[in-house]
Amino acid sequence: MEVHTRQLQYFIAVAEELSFTRAAQRLHVSQQGLSAQIKQLEHVMDVVLFSRTTRYVELTAAGEVFLRDVRGTLNSLDAAVQRARATHRGQQDRLVLGALEGAALTLTEPILSTFREQHPGVTVELRQFTYQDPSAGLSTGAVDVAFTRRPFVDDGVRFESLFAEPLMVMVPSSHRLAGRTEVFARDLLGEPLLGAVTTDPVWNAFWELTDHRNGVPAPVVSRSNSLLEELHKVATGVGIVLTVACARWIPFPGIRLVPIADVPPNEVAVGWRGSHETPLVRSFVQVARSIRDAHPELVEQLQKPDFTDCTVPPHL
Repeated sequence: MEVHTRQLQYFIAVAEELSFTRAAQRLHVSQQGLSAQIKQLEHVMDVVLFSRTTRYVELTAAGEVFLRDVRGTLNSLDAAVQRARATHRGQQDRLVLGALEGAALTLTEPILSTFREQHPGVTVELRQFTYQDPSAGLSTGAVDVAFTRRPFVDDGVRFESLFAEPLMVMVPSSHRLAGRTEVFARDLLGEPLLGAVTTDPVWNAFWELTDHRNGVPAPVVSRSNSLLEELHKVATGVGIVLTVACARWIPFPGIRLVPIADVPPNEVAVGWRGSHETPLVRSFVQVARSIRDAHPELVEQLQKPDFTDCTVPPHL
């Protein structure tokens, strides 16, 4: 019996969404292709996994049993891949570092320089991730350690906090809020919003102000994959977007950044999987901690809505 992991991932998505339409959107595939893969899986297994009508989709009894088992199977497979990658990386004296745009801002360079000085024989491979993976590679085991922005789904991930960056709203320069010195969450609830291209519910809830909406879904009009894409969309009036204070470092015509007074800041942290805490990972975390503690004035500036006094350029 030939069953592919892609078919299992498709099955889980449909089972969780109970909708072929929503599952296809979540997976970024066509609904027709998704349906064909599920039918092929049912044919190979000779089992009906879903009851379908024009009005609803639900798991059959066999589908419910299969869902419980297949989740464990895929988790075991992912763990095996991560262990193999960790062994391979360890043999080559290499540390794979994940990061979103901006990494750890002005702390990035001194952290990397100090780590390289302490480990001259280790190659640091930096991999940049988009909003599609807010964990910056930690969720799939693609990296050893990462500069992350919390919160996101972080099962099994440990963190060392570096600083907490204030949230801003990015609006067109002609917007009704553009002249304000600060805004509140309630001022933004009715505005067309730009979301992120990710299915991570924790990440989306934070950046879409879910805690302030009393159960009303956010009016997301478009989803972006990077800060640069957000800048273009805001400037052309597609919608507004929540961002962080470091966006001030990117001059862009036609936009205004306004601090949000009553939302929690965005925590920048070093993250790593607790099950793969190698000596190199521990050393990297220790270096990051020491650099943070050695530069309290820089951390303080990064935690202000307006940090124009920072003189070290970021790697954005």
